[in-house]
Amino acid sequence: MKIAVLGYGTVGSGVVEVIRRNKDSIAKRAGEEIDIKYVLDLRDFPGDPVQDILVHDYEQIVNDPEVGIIVEVMGGVEPAYTFVKRALLAGKSVCTSNKELVARHGAELLEIAKERALNFLFEASVGGGIPIIRPLNQSITADEIEEITGILNGTTNFILTKMRDDGCSFEDALKEAQSLGYAERNPAADVEGFDACRKLAILTSLAYGMHVSFEEIQTEGITNITAADIAYAKKFDMAIKLFASSRKVGDNIFALVAPKMVGVNNPLYTVNGVYNAILVHGNVLGDVMFYGSGAGKLPTASAVVSDVVDATKHKHVNIMQIWSTKKLDLASNEGLVNNFFVRLPKDERKTAWDRLEILKTALLDDYPNEFAILTSPMSEKEFAEKTEGMHVISYIRAQA
Repeated sequence: MKIAVLGYGTVGSGVVEVIRRNKDSIAKRAGEEIDIKYVLDLRDFPGDPVQDILVHDYEQIVNDPEVGIIVEVMGGVEPAYTFVKRALLAGKSVCTSNKELVARHGAELLEIAKERALNFLFEASVGGGIPIIRPLNQSITADEIEEITGILNGTTNFILTKMRDDGCSFEDALKEAQSLGYAERNPAADVEGFDACRKLAILTSLAYGMHVSFEEIQTEGITNITAADIAYAKKFDMAIKLFASSRKVGDNIFALVAPKMVGVNNPLYTVNGVYNAILVHGNVLGDVMFYGSGAGKLPTASAVVSDVVDATKHKHVNIMQIWSTKKLDLASNEGLVNNFFVRLPKDERKTAWDRLEILKTALLDDYPNEFAILTSPMSEKEFAEKTEGMHVISYIRAQA
């Protein structure tokens, strides 16, 4: 099988390295040798062996009948979308790690692949090295998926872990994440929750078989989480994580990306640092969790190469993935039920006790002019109504 790799950045160079390092074992699993015929990049890499197969013109790849699989690891929507669509129309299967591309155009590209008995595979687009797409499609298909909840972004998890364990401010934790290469110079996609949102859109689309537009998922990041929030969470024996969750309740499907405070009994409580985890709840299976390194050069490349092996084994046979172009309308999150962690000024104590059913309360010496509570479960709408007119310092959804 001759393949081409589009993009020789972090993941692209990882794909080349994985295929060259494990060439024999990959060939055994694929049933034939995988040969990288081309690598496409705008740059040159003098001294790197890849220079011998490097090309700068996509036409050379898409018009070569010998190339059976194209690996797209360029990132971004364009020109990736144009290149991938043309590849499929030219009779070549595609494997990608590009979550932006998959979240926006996944349903359409899957449809084109199905019509032509090709494959459009994207295991690495959500969990990096964590297998999640294949299990959803193949391993837990007997279940009705009732909930998918995950820590889908290692950068935000690293920052929140540093704030909790080392007492760092958000700004200092972010600087450390950037210095270690976990966060970009412009970290907005991570810390504002956009990265996790795109991944959630992909998982929700696959779980329920229709297209979820990531622009319609309510998304909140971690930039407003303070040292006080972390301190109260510790007092309650809880931890704050950025959760991406979709939940089916009756005929309604809710989706939300937002910080959440969870207790020690929640399996995601112990997921720290740059690690990611995805918890899937099925109506028959119950809970199953996928945990590991959610990013990084070689883990992500490993997942991409697994897709290449799958596509090689399924030449002229489409691996069915249920994700139609029909739009899935998400329910209003006003009906979503959670506990709520709330910080309030001390003079709001009576109002809080009158209006809210309180499970826990906390006072901290470092914050003498306020207190915190953990409410019983209620809907978003009910919480908004009950706290209207109160001077809420901050609140975070919680799972008691």
